[in-house]
Amino acid sequence: MSMLHAVMTLRVDKPPFLIAVTVLAGVGLLILLVRRYSIRSAAVAIAVAVLGTVVGGVLGWLTSDVWQVFGLPLTVVTRAWIACGVGALAVAAWSVVTRPWWRRAVAVVCIPLFLLTSAAWINVDFGAYRDLTDALGIDPYPALALHHQSRATAPQNPRLGSEWTAPQGLPRHGEIGHVQIPATLSHFAARPAIVYLPPAALVAHPPTLPVIEMFSGQPGTPADMTSAAGVGRYLDRYAERHQGLAPIVVVPDQLSRPEHNPMCVDSPLGDSATYLTRDVPDWIRSHLNVGTTRFSWVVAGYSQGGTCSMQFGAGDPQLFGSIVDVSGEVAPTIGTGTLAQGFGGSESAYQDASPLHLLKAHAPYDTWAVFGYGTADSKFGPGLLRTAAAAKAAGMTATVIPAEGSGHDWNTVRTVLSRALPLLCDHLGLGTK
Repeated sequence: MSMLHAVMTLRVDKPPFLIAVTVLAGVGLLILLVRRYSIRSAAVAIAVAVLGTVVGGVLGWLTSDVWQVFGLPLTVVTRAWIACGVGALAVAAWSVVTRPWWRRAVAVVCIPLFLLTSAAWINVDFGAYRDLTDALGIDPYPALALHHQSRATAPQNPRLGSEWTAPQGLPRHGEIGHVQIPATLSHFAARPAIVYLPPAALVAHPPTLPVIEMFSGQPGTPADMTSAAGVGRYLDRYAERHQGLAPIVVVPDQLSRPEHNPMCVDSPLGDSATYLTRDVPDWIRSHLNVGTTRFSWVVAGYSQGGTCSMQFGAGDPQLFGSIVDVSGEVAPTIGTGTLAQGFGGSESAYQDASPLHLLKAHAPYDTWAVFGYGTADSKFGPGLLRTAAAAKAAGMTATVIPAEGSGHDWNTVRTVLSRALPLLCDHLGLGTK
């Protein structure tokens, strides 16, 4: 293993790293604060730290509640680490300007250390990045070889879990890799998709399996659903208990670039709806051994991707028989430009893309759905519950999974998926009857 690889894959969300950087930062801060021969200087340094912490708290409030930079309120934990980080940086900056050379040297070293410590703990609160590969948005997966895959010619066996016998040499884990799905009809500028193949899909004569079309949040990349959300890990656990059986997962790019949001409709922002409901399913059917009926097809997503999953699941029930919506919005939006940029200024066109409208228009449903949210998510949680209630009223078999004490973050996604995916797999007939 090269040094660069070791650095890039070092887990920054685990106790060994977090404890190490926190202890180092604490020692550095003590060195800058403690003045052995001058009580007055130590008092000034402490005052600078307190003032800096207050400024940091105000900055967190302005960023979160006034300017709404992130589009959702920051948690108390994140606000505290912003405040502490700014306070520590204020002490370091003051030391660089006023103290002897050796304390200035310590302060210069401490500045990136303080930034790293605050960022690491904020990352734990959001649950976003495992290592630098994730943080830099680098696709950690190889190109996927679709060996043993062929076009399905029959529906998925609804009793597959009871009738399938795993052959000798069944792999212990599934495979994850990226593929390029052509935008043949939509000409949508999609980035490479991520595909998860469970162990049963990797044998010489694989069974016909269900498939999940899954979407990340925005901003985001398709790899987020396997790296940050851990989809492959949860399905591997299920497969280990069920002779290698789990759904195939395809995570296409519904954004085209991280900061872009076409809202999963066809518009001047990009024909993402055609890409996701025509191009991607066509590619899946022609390259993967998946079932041919709606009961074998699932649409799922997180945040903006959860909104997309409801738009498609409610709007095209003949394609998708199951839905998993984690912290989705109640309607697609890009803020003040939603109508003008996405719907040609038409309120009716916007309503036609709203999950709540679609649920009324296509009711009653024979659809199975899971809705998950963080109980501390004051912005998206109430809307998610409203959508879940509307889905039940429209005839869907709907289950709500709360992530207690969690916000609008990847910790919520992992909590919900760890519970929702086994339920989904059983519903799809992969469990032993």
